Amino acid sequence: MSSLPLQKSLYPLLRPLGAAYRVLMRARRRRYENGAACRTDVPCVSVGNIGWGGSGKTPVVQWLLQWAAGHGLHAVVLTRGYKASPPGLPYVVTPQSPAAHAGDEPLMLARSCPQATVVVDPVRSRSARWAQERLAPDFFVLDDGFQHVQVARDTDLVLLKKDDLHAEWGRVLPAGSWREGPEALSRAAAFCIKCGSGEFSGLVPDFENRLGSFGVPVFGFSLRPGALIPVCGAHEGAQLPAGAPYVLFSGVGDPAQVAVTVSSFLGYDPVRHHVFADHHGYTQADMDRMAGYGLPLVCTPKDAVKLTAPCGVPVWTLSLETNFHSVWNAQPPAGQAGEGFAQWWQCRWQRLAGLR
Repeated sequence: MSSLPLQKSLYPLLRPLGAAYRVLMRARRRRYENGAACRTDVPCVSVGNIGWGGSGKTPVVQWLLQWAAGHGLHAVVLTRGYKASPPGLPYVVTPQSPAAHAGDEPLMLARSCPQATVVVDPVRSRSARWAQERLAPDFFVLDDGFQHVQVARDTDLVLLKKDDLHAEWGRVLPAGSWREGPEALSRAAAFCIKCGSGEFSGLVPDFENRLGSFGVPVFGFSLRPGALIPVCGAHEGAQLPAGAPYVLFSGVGDPAQVAVTVSSFLGYDPVRHHVFADHHGYTQADMDRMAGYGLPLVCTPKDAVKLTAPCGVPVWTLSLETNFHSVWNAQPPAGQAGEGFAQWWQCRWQRLAGLR
């Protein structure tokens, strides 16, 4: 998500405020780097971004959790649980948790990665200490953790949008969408860019101009759809008829990308795309309005976990797989010029585990 139109039109006036916010965030960071941050007994990896929304944090967290499960490791996710209202804190999310208690993204992670543990608590230093005592983690994942300074981390995976490399570069709140200045990117162990494999090579000049001085790899990733899965109103194993008209709805940070992904997978566009605010909680009125078309509905997994009201028509969601497809490295170590994300992360993990 880019800056809002009002921010763009008022940029000359808001820029001094952005500069002041940038200084404030830098001072806040230094305070915790000088010893105020909670340090865990096991490695801690942050997945976050420099700006707001739509960069693909949850899919990258999901990839790490699936990697951990494949290597017999117990990963614990520490998340604030945006818009979650848990009955108590810290709150361990299970696949059966109500979306209202857990939040949409934590619930999606708990359902797709049952071998991991997802803990909701806005005070993540508290949930880190609590999980360390009770859950025997092998490592922690800080969800949306780049600006979260209360918990020290060993690795920062920083996600950037294509706009971050162009019009949004360095535009700090309230003048733009960034939450820190470009100097904050020096903390990154790697950058991850959500883009198609065919788009990555066209971004290399931006990597060279904007990110080359940081000397860390840039990985491209995308979400690869696997199959349509019935959510409600359709029995298990049912299929959406080929070529059948459908209505798409989404409440995510990048609805345009959702439309591209679904249309590309099905081979044709929806009759209509209902766009809701990110993290929208669906009501019976919402479902009745969309069911009024009399057509099947298609949504993202993040939307699907929040559907509790009767749907009225069949609703489907796409299974999505995080696919790292490209790499660029300004200063590749010997023999590692073409190293993919999986290989890079495996080496990184071995170093982190060896330090503890």
